[in-house]
Amino acid sequence: MAGPTQQTEVFILERQSPRESFQPFTAYCAEHGNLRILQRIIRKPTPGHQTLDLFDHVGVILRAGSAGTWFVHEARLIERFAGIGGNYRRLQHAVNFTSLIARNPVHEESRASVYQLLQTALRAFASTNRPDIVGFKSLYCFARDEGYPVKEHWFPTLLREDRTAVSQLLNRPLSEQTTASPVVERLQRKLTDYLRGHSDILVD
Repeated sequence: MAGPTQQTEVFILERQSPRESFQPFTAYCAEHGNLRILQRIIRKPTPGHQTLDLFDHVGVILRAGSAGTWFVHEARLIERFAGIGGNYRRLQHAVNFTSLIARNPVHEESRASVYQLLQTALRAFASTNRPDIVGFKSLYCFARDEGYPVKEHWFPTLLREDRTAVSQLLNRPLSEQTTASPVVERLQRKLTDYLRGHSDILVD
């Protein structure tokens, strides 16, 4: 007897090595957070078949399998962020962020906000020349959405010039950002070190 099904929309966070006749993915949906899904590998694609790819935003019908795994019954592409794969730095920062989401169970009350964050971040990664800034802002917002006091606890510990830089990074549009990449990298390390010591977030 076939297992129960659910219809939802997901972002593809990670793509694992193929397993027999299935391609495993880690996906994220607003209702359930991270999901382990499997899509059958089609040797001869048929009309209407949508092969999933990393970062895809897709509408899916999933059928329950064993051990919390879901099988893709149908898939419909909503948005593909093709611009990410055309630039190594974009790809690197986008993978770092989606892998972070995949590693961490998201609290039920913040799943919807993290879903919106993923959409915003992936659209920005696909078009920006400053993926380092998108990565920093996304990490900060993820920690904030998960309830950690990054504004109240981490931010005041920074030197004055670093607080100024962080404020600019978080509040200015990407088109107006001028912070040098080494500064962004240093601030990202500081934030990562803080989360490693003051949160349950698996940053690496």
